[in-house]
Amino acid sequence: MQKNGSKKLLSFILCMALIVAMAFFTTGCGDNAGKDVSSGTGTESSMQTGNNAQVEGSAQTGDDAQVEENAQAEDNVLGTGNTEFTLTVVDKEGSETQFEIHTDKETVGDALTELDFIEGEESEYGLYVKTVNGITADYDTDGVYWAFYVNDEYASSGVDSTTITSGESYSFKVE
Repeated sequence: MQKNGSKKLLSFILCMALIVAMAFFTTGCGDNAGKDVSSGTGTESSMQTGNNAQVEGSAQTGDDAQVEENAQAEDNVLGTGNTEFTLTVVDKEGSETQFEIHTDKETVGDALTELDFIEGEESEYGLYVKTVNGITADYDTDGVYWAFYVNDEYASSGVDSTTITSGESYSFKVE
């Protein structure tokens, strides 16, 4: 009986220690948490003010993030022309970047080559793409290559012979 009671006591003490540690941690996170900025006293109304300031700061950070996201989106619009298509690039780490391509070219390959977005070697099967958006994937040296997809399906033709079709999405993925 005494062993069972000491386990309960030990559990109770451990729980209390964790609660106290969490209380210190949460109050120690903010410089002015729980203090009235003008007088240095802790009041409930000043705690609410401090929390509101943190929320307002978060909103500003969110606005900054939105501005940065919009700037990145503008950077991801490439070329000029009457035809527009979406291109997604998935790198070796799985990071995905979308681009909006504008062109007057007929094929995806011609549009991307004109923008210096892709580079490769000509072969009997067409353009063997080794570099996309400055990222090189060469099977001979890395054991990986750029796979070309149309509407999330492995393309049945090369990028240089794939005609741009309205409503279709195109992508390159390192595989």
